Amino acid sequence: MSLLIQLKDEMKVAMRAKDKVRLGAIRMAISAVKQTEIDNKTELDDASIIGVITKMVKQRKDSIAMFLEGGRDELAAKEAEEVTALEAFLPTPLTDDEVSTLINDTITQVGASSMADMGKVMGVLKPLMQGKADLGAVSGKVRAALNA
Repeated sequence: MSLLIQLKDEMKVAMRAKDKVRLGAIRMAISAVKQTEIDNKTELDDASIIGVITKMVKQRKDSIAMFLEGGRDELAAKEAEEVTALEAFLPTPLTDDEVSTLINDTITQVGASSMADMGKVMGVLKPLMQGKADLGAVSGKVRAALNA
């Protein structure tokens, strides 16, 4: 079942359960997917939808940090509920060991030896880790591995 169909089915479940926060988060996700499809004039596949949802989760996590810093705990709690609702549609996150193994295997596979090869390594890793790991952190680990 495609991820968009799964989102729509879960929206119906949230409506029946009268779960307003989850329903709102799912509706925002569907809206973001449709907007991206319109902007790109193409139909998104599951990997692209995961990218959209990952971006939404990251935005909400940033908002949580700002709300907590500003003393707005009730807004931070609402954002945290939305993160939980959205993360249900993302693949299982990779462990640190799995990330390290993938990085080392990819560096060997590509034959990377310096920072000049970082683009090649990230080009292979990005589709493998999309939605499963923070690509910013992965980039830092790749940089450290290539500098070692």
